[in-house]
Amino acid sequence: MNNINGLSPAAQLSNWVSEVKAQLANLQPESLGKVGVLMGGFSGEREISIQSGTGVLKALIDSGVNAVSFDPRKEPIENIVKHDFDRVMISLHGRFGEDGTMQGLLEQFGIPYTGSGVMASAMAIDKQTTKQIWLSHGLSTPKYVMINAKSDWGKVVEDLGLPLIVKPAREGSSLGLTKVNQVNELAAAYQLAAVMDQDVMAEQCIIGDELTCPVIGEGILAQALPVIKIVAPAANYDYHNKYFSEETKYLCPTGLDPLLEEKIQELVVKSYQVLGCSGWGRADVMVDKNTQTPYLLEMNTSPGMTTHSLVPMAAKAAGLSYAELVLWILMNAKLSNGMNREVMLEKIVEVNQ
Repeated sequence: MNNINGLSPAAQLSNWVSEVKAQLANLQPESLGKVGVLMGGFSGEREISIQSGTGVLKALIDSGVNAVSFDPRKEPIENIVKHDFDRVMISLHGRFGEDGTMQGLLEQFGIPYTGSGVMASAMAIDKQTTKQIWLSHGLSTPKYVMINAKSDWGKVVEDLGLPLIVKPAREGSSLGLTKVNQVNELAAAYQLAAVMDQDVMAEQCIIGDELTCPVIGEGILAQALPVIKIVAPAANYDYHNKYFSEETKYLCPTGLDPLLEEKIQELVVKSYQVLGCSGWGRADVMVDKNTQTPYLLEMNTSPGMTTHSLVPMAAKAAGLSYAELVLWILMNAKLSNGMNREVMLEKIVEVNQ
């Protein structure tokens, strides 16, 4: 992390939480205007998005904010303009919500939104692009190759070893992901992933602790929240174990060596910054059990906000409630093109005249 004023990571986090609470203490809910909570949508993560959005909507209403839901699958997206939202909270996950497409529409409509802008969202959801950027900045991430139906499976295993991971390049929540233990399992794993995305990645499987670390803010002021250790049944953190299993355990504090945890937080903040992320996000990390080297897996730019979700869990460990987290994220909604809403609306009117 950025060693601001020589403070330790724990002191930086404590100061940041104090600043957030001070800002929220002076917040008048009506100053946020009419808020749209975008949820549902068209991706394979629709069910989880509805859960996230429902929680966010309740927190906002309970806090006195004029908030209503908007589901792009239930009404035409152009209707978002008719609602006259002053800002929106994006609780969409996956494609058509977390991939830059919705962000681009909101830029066109001049409606400030939460989270990363168009380019960062588009890059972060594409695992190949994300890895290329991380590697160009010297950040550790597992080795990978892109595969197709004609790939030489023996060569893939030679390059990456076994076990390895096969997954769609642009899906989240472990959808379409397979852990491959034998070379003869690769073809079926590829076919499963290819149903969800034409681009499929095979990735080195790092054996060790599975962790996640949220990041809040932007640029040099980006702040890592506490790291969470994930202990899933049979070390299988799949879609079910992420969202529905009561057997998956989440450890925060993690019990890791404090210096290793600080190293992970520093790595995650850098991974967030080089992608140009803003608002909030969450990076998934594996720590090699033999070398204790942390490896970045992927960046989520619209993380879950369900009862099983990890950003609220880390925020709570830092001293922020679910409602405080939601309000702070919403307060920082913006357009990423550098214009304010009034200027953007003036330009839209000019074009339509």
